[in-house]
Amino acid sequence: MSDSLARNSLLIMATTVVNGGLGYLYWMLAARTVAQPQVGTATALISAATALSMIANLGAGHMFIQRLPGAAPDLWSRIVGGGLFYGCAATAAAAAAGAVLVPMAAANFGFLERPDGAAALICAATAITATTLLDNVYVAHRAGHGMFVRNVGLAAGKILALVAILAAGAHSAGAVVLSWTLPTLLVSAVTIGAGLGRLRPGVRLRLTGLGAELPHLRVALTGHHLINLTQAGPAALLPVLVTARLGPGANAHFYLAWMTASMLFMVSPAVASALYAERTNAARAGLRRAALVVLSMVGVPAALLLAAGDRILAMFSAGYAAEGGQLLQILVLAAIPDAITNLAVAHWRSRGEFQLCRRLNLARAVTCLGLTWLLLPGAGVTGAGIAWLAGQAVAALLVGAVALSLTAGEKAPMT
Repeated sequence: MSDSLARNSLLIMATTVVNGGLGYLYWMLAARTVAQPQVGTATALISAATALSMIANLGAGHMFIQRLPGAAPDLWSRIVGGGLFYGCAATAAAAAAGAVLVPMAAANFGFLERPDGAAALICAATAITATTLLDNVYVAHRAGHGMFVRNVGLAAGKILALVAILAAGAHSAGAVVLSWTLPTLLVSAVTIGAGLGRLRPGVRLRLTGLGAELPHLRVALTGHHLINLTQAGPAALLPVLVTARLGPGANAHFYLAWMTASMLFMVSPAVASALYAERTNAARAGLRRAALVVLSMVGVPAALLLAAGDRILAMFSAGYAAEGGQLLQILVLAAIPDAITNLAVAHWRSRGEFQLCRRLNLARAVTCLGLTWLLLPGAGVTGAGIAWLAGQAVAALLVGAVALSLTAGEKAPMT
């Protein structure tokens, strides 16, 4: 715990575990009390909102990590205020456009054509952007404990909200989406009103002078955002593609297996963010140490999911286990090449090699999404897992090739 890389990586991962564990309870409750087509519609809308947030948040989160350490109080306030304001505004606009365009491209998203569907998409996407950017403020200051506390409240709030809404007699997709979105907005508001003052005493968030942040956001858009988008975009888009190709019912089976495996996929991005924050805070942090942290947290859960993943899915229902058991095993195997690429991207990002990072992530994204679209009709939801594994493997092989090339060229090795 005296090692800030390990400490903050563990706290970020503890946040992931809490979100995954309580999220597991949340979706188990939803799956047992709400009809499968309604759960499929809710997960499709949340997946679409997640994808739109990824597309439109302007890369402000990693800009926070890069610029907030050492910033004077007035500048700190302007950086955070500008990132939140422009990121959320861009997300709301993108979601409004998505509510019109997505149903035109995929008939299975026809529920977005209704006013309540469009409003739910806009609110959910904006809520995701706000909470994601606020998490990155804590990461920038290596204050993983603050992020952990706010996410515990958020995850628990979703369960309580779902229980209350179900008790009121609502058992629809809208009830699930409302119970998921409302706590996210409330916790973000509390964080802005009280949490940021604790993180940076004496600083109050002000929405003044935000025009000066536009040049920095343009740089973040072409640098950090494109890296983030090509890295996390496929994960956000997979449930959307499953819904578009196979329908909301199939997406319910896919989403629960994906959610279970996501506890592994969120480990290496958490360590990668902590590694980048260490280096922007002028601390020494190596790839070997970061890799050991990832391995220590992924090894046992991965073995458990490989051995008993179908029995875990069976706790939702026998149908979820039958449809998602093999998919879950494939997704678990993909965690290793995924970690290799994520740590390599964090390393090269800290050295300013943005173009290299974009190319690696783009190769991963194109392989994954292209194969998903082709395989889904014939292989069902398992095809999405095969495509995900293939995309991660391609990127990991490219990382090895680039590392060997740099070493042969007598450049600094990845240590």
